[in-house]
Amino acid sequence: MTEAAALPGQPRGGVLSGPATERAVNVLAPNASAMTLDGTNTWLLSEPDSDLAVVVDPGPLNDGHLRNVVDTARRAGKRIALTLLTHGHPDHAEGAARFAGLTGTKVRALDPALRLGDEGLAHGDVITVGGLELRVVPTPGHTSDSLCFHLPADRAVLTGDTVLGRGTTLVAHPDGRLGDYLDSLRRLRSLTVDEGVHTVLPGHGPVLEDAQGAVEFYLAHRAHRLAQVETAVENGFRAPEEVVAHVYADVDRSLWPAAELSVRAQLDYLQEHGLI
Repeated sequence: MTEAAALPGQPRGGVLSGPATERAVNVLAPNASAMTLDGTNTWLLSEPDSDLAVVVDPGPLNDGHLRNVVDTARRAGKRIALTLLTHGHPDHAEGAARFAGLTGTKVRALDPALRLGDEGLAHGDVITVGGLELRVVPTPGHTSDSLCFHLPADRAVLTGDTVLGRGTTLVAHPDGRLGDYLDSLRRLRSLTVDEGVHTVLPGHGPVLEDAQGAVEFYLAHRAHRLAQVETAVENGFRAPEEVVAHVYADVDRSLWPAAELSVRAQLDYLQEHGLI
């Protein structure tokens, strides 16, 4: 067993940019950071024999990156026909309007403020472009407008920030809610069981080869952190920053502000369920 295979979700090693499945190519944005890992994964999707493509999450407002996505499609003989957003955080969506201008595409998103065109995205929507089929999966929790896209032909799911290729994601309080996030993880687990999804195409980090293992790890991690926060409160650590320092002592301090958002979401969840 390789080291990567021993990690949750069995992350794929090697270069992140390039083909990931038969229908998905990643164009990595140059915005690496502690929060974005190696950068934002901009996904270029198409049927192998089609000249039309869909882009999911153009990424930050970086003209070089946006043009690279267009050029990658052109070199493959593809024309970008539609732009989709998993959610509205700037590292995924800031470049969408500029990208739409470069490609002449509409932008579809759950949040009306992010759309360019009349069509949005909603639970049960099936998007077809050039024979490619994508199914919209509502996955609120990281943010209220978070979506995933099920790519049945590749037995894959594009998860945005709901499931990352490395580490775990945050619940962006107050917009994100922990109860919603847990429900969304369970919805993704059902995809792996009922629809045979085995590949995660995340918004950041490497492709995961074991979708069910990744989701199970996320659910177990959330349960563990929630129990830690509940115990911390019982021991007198009540302010969110106090809970962070106590529970997330093993996490790089530069990530504590993000951890505090998740702690606030966990405290809300515990209060709503009468546990503190």
